[in-house]
Amino acid sequence: MPVLRRWLEAAVGLLSALHIWFIFRGRHGNDERAKRMNPKGQHRLRRRASLAVLTATTVLAGVSANAALGGMEATVQVDQRQMSATQRVLRPGPYTLHEMQTPTGTVVREYVSPAGMVFGVAWQGPAMPDLRQLLGSNFDRYVAAVAQRKAKGPVVVELPGLVVHSGGHMRAFAGRAYIPEALPQGVAADSIR
Repeated sequence: MPVLRRWLEAAVGLLSALHIWFIFRGRHGNDERAKRMNPKGQHRLRRRASLAVLTATTVLAGVSANAALGGMEATVQVDQRQMSATQRVLRPGPYTLHEMQTPTGTVVREYVSPAGMVFGVAWQGPAMPDLRQLLGSNFDRYVAAVAQRKAKGPVVVELPGLVVHSGGHMRAFAGRAYIPEALPQGVAADSIR
């Protein structure tokens, strides 16, 4: 995954440079071909360059946003790097457990199914982890559900395809999130802790 990300970053950089060159060439028209090209053709060329940069940027954002609940096992290393955490890998049952400890002492556990998908995450420690990073594409649904809550205290969100329990107080946070439909056969939700 890191090689793909570096390749995509290089591609975005190259496309951005080409985009700037096409815009500059279109405005200053020193190139003979640019002088012969009609204005519609120049506009079409600039529009295609803009579309290519936008597409590459979107693909790159998708690669980096994938490192979370519902993502693939290979993306766990992205989480580890972003948290500057140490990691150990365990196989306590029909799943793989990636346990990471951040410099602040918070322990984050990512549970990976035999198919390679992160089906659950859990955290415990003195600092709250970045839930946007851990929940990934589920984060917006989580925030919307929390905004509709009227109760104070521990957060319990149970939506189709997402369950989040989070609570604690200063220097003692704990929580878990999982995708109920993705739990491997024989694994109970209580295993995610």
